[in-house]
Amino acid sequence: MTRVSIATAITVQNQREAFYGRADTQNMAPLWTRLKSLVPEAPTPVGVPHRWAYADVRPYVLESAEHISAKEAERRVMILENPGLRGSSQITNSLYAGLQLIMPGEVAPAHRHTQSALRFIVEGSGAYTAVDGEKTVMQPGDFVITSAWTWHHHGNESGDPMIWLDGLDIPLVAFFNSTFCEDHAADEAPLTRPVGDALARYGSGLLPVAYRTASLNSPVFNYPYARTREALHALTRAGTPDAHLGHLMRYANPIDGGWAMPTMATMIRLLPKGFATKAYRSSDSAIFIVAEGRGEMRVGERHFGLMPHDIVVVPGWMAYTIHAADDLVVFSYSDRVAQEKLGIFREQRT
Repeated sequence: MTRVSIATAITVQNQREAFYGRADTQNMAPLWTRLKSLVPEAPTPVGVPHRWAYADVRPYVLESAEHISAKEAERRVMILENPGLRGSSQITNSLYAGLQLIMPGEVAPAHRHTQSALRFIVEGSGAYTAVDGEKTVMQPGDFVITSAWTWHHHGNESGDPMIWLDGLDIPLVAFFNSTFCEDHAADEAPLTRPVGDALARYGSGLLPVAYRTASLNSPVFNYPYARTREALHALTRAGTPDAHLGHLMRYANPIDGGWAMPTMATMIRLLPKGFATKAYRSSDSAIFIVAEGRGEMRVGERHFGLMPHDIVVVPGWMAYTIHAADDLVVFSYSDRVAQEKLGIFREQRT
């Protein structure tokens, strides 16, 4: 490049910078200086892959009961915060996760909010949650839905601590600035239906003839692990696992066969002992928790051993593989269902 051309380029750049400065006074900016970062060729993972070993985090969850009651805390939860998103209370860019503890005799008071919530029961037996007028007793491995804007409270009438994984779409709802919350006048919201009513009405391949709903959530709000486990093991007799995903099943809404929740895709998979998946990645960010079994998960260049109740986060568009040392059952939730509705979900098998 000649001196003249260099001088010309400098002049052009100075003129542009001066123009950008004047435009900035009107809260305007040139798209062409930002286009590649706004519309990249492929997603840049948000956050980092990470494992919370249950053996390491469980003592902190239990100790929290020494410092605050469930009633005072409203929800006594230890947030699982992505190390790449410190200070955000987020496990991914769109999702929240935490481990909640209810001690014997306690009640976490009733409230409702516009965020949808899920519970995956980790430890303990016999505590309950009450959602929209129905109480359900929870067992390890159960998947429980709390639909948006439904009254709900939790209690523990058993003699042991109860711990579960909370998953919510808090960041997603906050993005749309649609966060609302209301406390109930009483600690416990009224119960209007008997225990097991929803599962009996909607979870047995039958529906009331006149049933109509405007809800986007499944009317079944507790998917018992005993049924789920039986279905997963039945698959092992019907064929070989998918090479990239294993025997993967999604929790379905019995009304339309769609996802059980409108913003969070909930799935569970079985990998037979010795099975190893091929690399897979997808645009949704996902949280995995081991229901039973042992194995290993590789996410990018990270290797994580898997033991019962360990939790792993996989940012969107980051490849992962899973190897099962035992029959391995893994529950997961992600923002896939929201991405599918927006037409932006993508997956890649390698």
